[in-house]
Amino acid sequence: MSRTIQVTFDAHDPERLSRFWADAMGYVNPPPPGRELAAGQDPFDAWHDFLREAGVPESQWNSASAAEDPDGVGPRLFFQQVAEDKVAKNRVHLDLRAAPGLQGEERMAALEAESERLVAIGATRVARHEPAPPMTHGHLVMADPEGNEFCLD
Repeated sequence: MSRTIQVTFDAHDPERLSRFWADAMGYVNPPPPGRELAAGQDPFDAWHDFLREAGVPESQWNSASAAEDPDGVGPRLFFQQVAEDKVAKNRVHLDLRAAPGLQGEERMAALEAESERLVAIGATRVARHEPAPPMTHGHLVMADPEGNEFCLD
């Protein structure tokens, strides 16, 4: 029997990372339990209201956050606040499939375009790996706003 998964990130700023990854992956930040968001409403404003009403101290409002696939297919992403800094290369990373089915220069151009979009929302470009068929079709290494590496492939 297969299992569903949740990918958990340790973070200094869960809300910021949650916003970044939701935008990067076409995910959504879910509303608080039992609440629906009005059209255009910021989910974090709804969460802040919810937490205030629940008596949660404001200092704890950014202790966790999530991003979810609106189609319910991809894994849920969870962000939990930790005090420690990231100190080494990730042992696990995400590959964002930004150029499925494309090859050569067309593929690399699509990856470059996605890289520019992600840099505009807080990512950092780390490296470009050129196509070297048959073993690799080329990819870009990126980092999220807290330095977690991921690949555009």
